[in-house]
Amino acid sequence: MLTRSAIRYPERPAWLDGDTVVSFHEAEARVNRLANALVDLGGRGGDRLGMLLPNCHQGLEAILAPMKAGMAIVPMNARLQPREHEYLLNDSGAFALVYSSEFRDHLAEIRGSLDTVKHFICVGGDPDEDLGYDELLNSSSENVPSALPDSDDVAWLFYTSGTTGRPKGAMLTHRNLMAMAQGYLLDINPAAPDDVLLHAAPITHGSGLCMFHNLARGAANAFPGTPRFEPRKIFGAIERYRVTTLFLAPTMINILVASDHKEDFDLSSLHTVIYGGGPMYTEHLVEAVRTFGPNFVQIFGQGEAPMAVTTLPIEEHRIEGDPVAFRRLASAGRAVTGVRVSVVDEQDHELPAGETGEIVVLGDLVMKGYWNNAEATAETLRNGWLHTGDLGNLDSDGYLYITDRKRDMIISGGANVYPREVEEVIATHPAVADVAVIGVPDEKWGETVKALVVLNENAEVTDRDLMDFCRSNMSSYKKPTSVDFLRALPKNAYGKILKRELRERYWLGHERRV
Repeated sequence: MLTRSAIRYPERPAWLDGDTVVSFHEAEARVNRLANALVDLGGRGGDRLGMLLPNCHQGLEAILAPMKAGMAIVPMNARLQPREHEYLLNDSGAFALVYSSEFRDHLAEIRGSLDTVKHFICVGGDPDEDLGYDELLNSSSENVPSALPDSDDVAWLFYTSGTTGRPKGAMLTHRNLMAMAQGYLLDINPAAPDDVLLHAAPITHGSGLCMFHNLARGAANAFPGTPRFEPRKIFGAIERYRVTTLFLAPTMINILVASDHKEDFDLSSLHTVIYGGGPMYTEHLVEAVRTFGPNFVQIFGQGEAPMAVTTLPIEEHRIEGDPVAFRRLASAGRAVTGVRVSVVDEQDHELPAGETGEIVVLGDLVMKGYWNNAEATAETLRNGWLHTGDLGNLDSDGYLYITDRKRDMIISGGANVYPREVEEVIATHPAVADVAVIGVPDEKWGETVKALVVLNENAEVTDRDLMDFCRSNMSSYKKPTSVDFLRALPKNAYGKILKRELRERYWLGHERRV
C-alpha cells in the first residue's frame, strides 16, 4: 500500500508531525531503509520487532518496516508498566526493540530480563550504547527489500488488553490487514488523497490499524504533538492540519464533547469520526452528534478480527425524526463486506433473530490464531469461526446488538441480566459521569446487580435515587440492589473498564461461575 501510493502520489504528505512533513516518496524510502537495516542486523522472515514509542511518525515507520522485510511488528502500549512490556517482549521472542529515549529509565528496569532482544534502536536523544534510529536509516539502502512475504505470514502480533489475565498475541497476517483495509474503504471510510487522519488514540491499537486504508488512498497521517489526550491540542491539530478523520474510543468522544475549547477552533474540515473499542451509550452518542454533527461511524471488532466486523455508517446516525433509526443507534450496525456474523448457543447452533447468544465471526478478517497458545486458539477458533466471547443478538435486518461480554453476564436467581443494558439506563441520569455494573455474591440469588458509579463534578444523588431511577426505567429484576460511588473506575491502557478488578473486590472469598 505504501509503495503503491509512493508511486501514485509521491509529493503528497504521508506523515504530518509537528513541523515535520514527510512525503509519500520520502516515507517509502525511510521505511525501506529501516526494513533493510533490520535485515542487516540479522533479522529473518518471521522474526519479531518490538515497539515502545509514543504516537509519532517513526512509530508508523516501525510498524511498516518489518512487514516489508517479512517480519512482524509487536506494538506495545506506552502506558503499560515495565514488567508488562517485559512479558510482551519475552512472550513474542522479539529479536530487536525500537524505543523512544524517554523510556530509557523505564527500559533499564527490565533490560536484564529480556531473553531474546539483541538490538535496541533509540528514537530521539542520545542513543548512548544503543543504535540511533536516524543513524541506522542513514546507513541503510532505500531499495525495496527483497523479501516477498506470503499473504498468510504474520504481519502484526496484536496483544489483547489482558482484562482477564495475561495478554494473548493474536497473529494478524497480511491477508487479515488487507481484508480490514478493504472493508474500511468499502463500508466505513472510503478515504481520498486529500484526507488527513489524526492519530489522537494510540497507534499501537485501533488508530494504527486505521492507517492502512489511508495509505492505500495516498492520504496523510497526522499527530497532535502530545502523548496525552488533551482536547485543546486535539482541536488545535484538527485546525492546523485540516484533519478530516479521527478514530476515538467512546470515552475520548465524551471528553471532547465536555470540553470548553471546542468553540475556539475551526473544526469544519472534520467529516468522519470512527469510534469503537467500548460501549457508546445512546445518550452520549446523541449528545456527540448534536455537538459535532452527523460525522460518526461506529465499528465493532477486536484484536482477533481487527477493527471492523460490523459498522453503523454515518448516514444511519440519525437522532431525530426516525424512531427505527434511533433504536438502531444502540446497535453495532451490520456486517462489513467480506465478513459473516452469526449468533450461536452453547452447542454452536445458530440462533434465530432476536435470541441472545455468543457472537461468532467468519472471514479473511479473522486472525491466524494465538501466538504460542494452541489451547486458546482451539477454544476460540472452532469450525473456522472466531468465538468472540461477546454476547448479543441479530435482528431480522442483520443489525447486531451487543449485550455484554460472556464472562460479564450476571445470573441472578436463574435470570440473565446483561450489565450493558443496566449501564445504558444509569448513564442517562444527569448526575452520572461513568458507570460499571457487575454481579456480586448473594446467598439467596447467587449473585445480584451492583452499580459502581462516578458522579459528575458537584453532582449529588443517593444510591436510593439511582435505584428508584432504574426501577422506573427497566424490569425490576434487572435493577441494582446496591450502588457504590467511586472517584474513578479502573481502566486499562486502552481505556476499557477492568470489570475483573472490580469483581475481585466483591468476590474475595467467594467462588464465581465463569
